[in-house]
Amino acid sequence: MNVVDRDLAGRGEEAWGQGVAGLCPSCGTGRTEPFYQVDDVPTNSCILFRTRAEAIGCIRGSILLHHCRGCGFVFNSRFEQALTEYSDRYEETQGFSPTFNRFHHQLAQEIVQRHGLYDRDVMEIGCGKGEFLVLLSQLGRNRGIGVDPSAIPERLAGVAGAELVTLIPEYFEPRHCTVQPDLLCCKMTLEHIPQTARFLETIRAGLDAERRATIFFQVPDAGRILRACAYEDIYYEHCSYFTEASLSRLFRHCGFDVIRTTVEYDGQYLTLEAVPSARRAERADKHPSDEWTGLVRTFAERARLAKEHWRSIVRQTRSDGRRILLWGSGSKAVSFLTSLGLADAIDAVTDINPNRHDHFMPGTGQPIISPARIAELDPGLVIVMNGIYEDEIRRDLAGIGVSCDVRCL
Repeated sequence: MNVVDRDLAGRGEEAWGQGVAGLCPSCGTGRTEPFYQVDDVPTNSCILFRTRAEAIGCIRGSILLHHCRGCGFVFNSRFEQALTEYSDRYEETQGFSPTFNRFHHQLAQEIVQRHGLYDRDVMEIGCGKGEFLVLLSQLGRNRGIGVDPSAIPERLAGVAGAELVTLIPEYFEPRHCTVQPDLLCCKMTLEHIPQTARFLETIRAGLDAERRATIFFQVPDAGRILRACAYEDIYYEHCSYFTEASLSRLFRHCGFDVIRTTVEYDGQYLTLEAVPSARRAERADKHPSDEWTGLVRTFAERARLAKEHWRSIVRQTRSDGRRILLWGSGSKAVSFLTSLGLADAIDAVTDINPNRHDHFMPGTGQPIISPARIAELDPGLVIVMNGIYEDEIRRDLAGIGVSCDVRCL
């Protein structure tokens, strides 16, 4: 597969100072700078493909990340909403991982306890398959409404607390807020929204400031992506990237009082809690720190070196006659495979989510096998797409009798 990976490395300082035309979707400024580009990437990294030919022939697009010099927001200027699909073919759940479930349960418990959410009305925008909404209902006997075009209500059949939850497999619209919630939750969704300010303003317009409903948002932490040069966390569906500062600025400008921000899950997730405000913050609340500007300007070169490091590992492993398996078939794996341009060197991908088994990786076509079949492959190297699951994965490998090298991104 011909993957064009033009990282904009080696740009002169004068090019960074010029910026480009186009308004920042977050603060409205026209001073944005391109800093990272990858072409020919799958536009739907969580869609399930039943055949290898269908997976290889998937829709593709381009990523050109821009950094706003006004507020620090990062966005993909090449993003086209029409190229993405959110339907019952979209399989994003992490709910089969004990590590993730412990985190999810603790997060829900803390929210319920901190805000006294007992016998209340809860809404989640972008609820996925509804696991977190069910937890909120279980822990506080709360009534939940979840809105997401990829929701599959039948999956909640027989789950404790699901009787209190209604899933609506649609895109969110103000008409869904017939009852103002006590908690409005939106996890891992805002990064999929290109017009971020417009989206938050729509939400704010439907809320009564006097009621002071709690707002909870969770997004990937762009601060970690920039610091660690986590190029595998950059993929087409994620068109918007936030640091703590840029996320807080956006909420204040859109009519919210920010009451709490945290970084969770080994630094991967940024969370924000807010309440509707009676006034909007001034646009003057901007100016990203020099730290982000420096990290942005060196990102392309650091990404190039990181990719070359992994290309070297993959080539050496193959030259030794050993097979390679990726653990984790989600968006990180899609980004890793397409960014490196070495798809033919990776034999297969595994995932503990049974809904993904016997499908194929978007863009590159590797089969997604169950962990029970890893022994058949007899890999010499397993590359873990998310290091937070390393201990869990090593235990699973030992349980099925597979001994091999394990390396984490």
